[in-house]
Amino acid sequence: MTHDLRRLLSNLAALVSLIAAALAAYPAGAAAATSPSTASTACQLSSARGQIQHVINVQFDNTHFIRDNPNVPSDLEQMPNLLNFIEGNGVLLTNHHTPLISHTATDILTSFTGVYGDRMGVPVSNSFRYYVPGGSTNTGVSFAYWTAPIFDPSGATTDNTYNMLTADGHNAPAPWVPYTRAGCDVGQVATANTVLENTAIDIPTVFGSGSAEAGEVTSNPGQAFADFVGIGVHCALGSAMCSSANNGKADLLPQEPNGYSGYMGLFGNKYVAPVISPSGPVTDLDGNVIQDPQGHIGFPGFDGMAATVSLSYVAAMQEHGIPITYAYISDVHDTHPNGPAYGPGQAGYVAALAAYDRAFGQFFQRLAADGINKTNTLFVFTADEGDHFVGGPPSPAGCDGVTTPCTYSQIGELNGNLTGLLATQQGVTTPFKVHSDDAPTVYLDGQPARESMTARSFERATNLLTAHNPITGNTDTLTKFLADPVEMRALHMITADPKRTPTFTLFADPNYFLLAGLPNCNSPCVTEVPKFAWNHGDVQSDITTTWLGMVGPGVMQAGLDNTTWSDHTDIRPTLMLLLGLRDDYSHDGRALTEDLSGWARPAAVLKSGTYARVARMYKQLDATVGQFGLATLRASTRAIASGSATDDSSYTDIENQLISLIDQRNALAGQMIAALEGAEFNAQPISISKAQQLTAQGQSLLDQANALAS
Repeated sequence: MTHDLRRLLSNLAALVSLIAAALAAYPAGAAAATSPSTASTACQLSSARGQIQHVINVQFDNTHFIRDNPNVPSDLEQMPNLLNFIEGNGVLLTNHHTPLISHTATDILTSFTGVYGDRMGVPVSNSFRYYVPGGSTNTGVSFAYWTAPIFDPSGATTDNTYNMLTADGHNAPAPWVPYTRAGCDVGQVATANTVLENTAIDIPTVFGSGSAEAGEVTSNPGQAFADFVGIGVHCALGSAMCSSANNGKADLLPQEPNGYSGYMGLFGNKYVAPVISPSGPVTDLDGNVIQDPQGHIGFPGFDGMAATVSLSYVAAMQEHGIPITYAYISDVHDTHPNGPAYGPGQAGYVAALAAYDRAFGQFFQRLAADGINKTNTLFVFTADEGDHFVGGPPSPAGCDGVTTPCTYSQIGELNGNLTGLLATQQGVTTPFKVHSDDAPTVYLDGQPARESMTARSFERATNLLTAHNPITGNTDTLTKFLADPVEMRALHMITADPKRTPTFTLFADPNYFLLAGLPNCNSPCVTEVPKFAWNHGDVQSDITTTWLGMVGPGVMQAGLDNTTWSDHTDIRPTLMLLLGLRDDYSHDGRALTEDLSGWARPAAVLKSGTYARVARMYKQLDATVGQFGLATLRASTRAIASGSATDDSSYTDIENQLISLIDQRNALAGQMIAALEGAEFNAQPISISKAQQLTAQGQSLLDQANALAS
């Protein structure tokens, strides 16, 4: 998780003043429990043949199916216990994609909810910026508990909107709700924003500022992080698992559609461990007590969630009556916790993958002994995004890593100081801040209008920046694509909170990680940083292409599917369809019925020979990296790069055409998803005439977008 804010903020010693300020801002008893009513806690999933009794959803960080070096087996190839399990028992989709920005928080939250960032509040991650009074911007951290407001490490409270935010400004619906309403307890293992992510705002949000947990944050911050962050259980109504005797707390979702009253949860290893490991501390799959690098028993930190740790939590939860589990597994291409990064085939990388492979072998054997297997369990595996490796060629030439280790004399992303490059190359000194990234979002002070001379001159200057590449010796053009708020709307990147809207997004050469430094290049404005070598966030295909594996009742045993075009929004509706559950909102994704057994497909889908045709067109029209999104991004770049201080007519003309196309796209996409979900969930087949009408209109919009891009 390159430049992961979770990693940077887990050092609680640096947050003591913030914690005190955050706790003081919350009233005592803010999370006081309510008494749940008596209800059955039997998990009632409604899969087509009633076979699914368990759900195991595993989310990898930066784990690849595609080879990063043609001679070195990919990450999944080096984990045959997992790869063979998926391909031999289910389906592996390899034409699977991310949203934008293609970063951990956005990607994981998209897969959990089935909607893009504009409808759940986190289109820019793993942090973002937001405007404060006076016109400057502060940092907001994308990782915060589901009902928390913006997490600002400075302690500022000028924007108290929910971090997780719908398009109409409400708290986004929580992904565990359909399960708990069905009587199922849900275990969360380091999964984004479904667990406490920090001890600053999340403790007062969940426990209250006057709670014993808040007191522990002050008296023993390291142990408090291990006790309360990263692990949780959301319980069904009346479940004994989350009783007050087990330190259950109110699972408050005050803006959940159709209400959510009386539900309880366990928040943190301190309260979860006794119910899933009653004989002592939770151990990893090899029997080692799970603890952080400082020896605090409990949650080891997000970078400490190796496969042996995360999968052990999952197994223990499943064995102790928690049938729905979601888990996060940290990446293998970095030396945790402080680097440096590995290159493909490097000995440490290969050893880490071997350890992960061994853990999956142990995991599947343990589950099988528990009677949890492909006949009664829906398994879902995916990775948040791909990566672009930044480094020189390996040595020796042709090394494969497995039999011949690779070494690298040059490795590390290229950090670029945008402030210095703009000042020295273009004479631009306009004050600004960035969310540092290889696709940085740029925030000009004062939040000028997109058509203003200030914004336009800055954007044109940015488009002209170059950098000397210390690895290749070449002079690179930094900017590949530009998106202002018009195009960001097409890419589902504009939230209901206008304070979070950037001036523009710069999609850069993926070798570079761009930040705002000093307004000069007295120190080099481009430097190689060996600590990080895997860039993501950008729009290139090696970053936005990832994979999805599914195994279980109703999933076709198809092996490899490299044809079906999908993205992270499609995971949620596919799960809901297989499980016979429903969300209280429409998705941005569609169910991947092509990879389901015939008996698991709804009758209306089977009757609609045109369902797949509409679904395929819908994805290319609405997905952030579908044909429409990529074409309009090219058109946006052409518009933003055009013009001068005296004539900006080309920009105005192209932008107006983009606005019209995006409006038409949104209207048509709304009709398409209504038809698709009607077939998936409401027994409403799509007629041939309706399908022809929708796909013809979609193709017309794609043609217009491609024409505008050229």
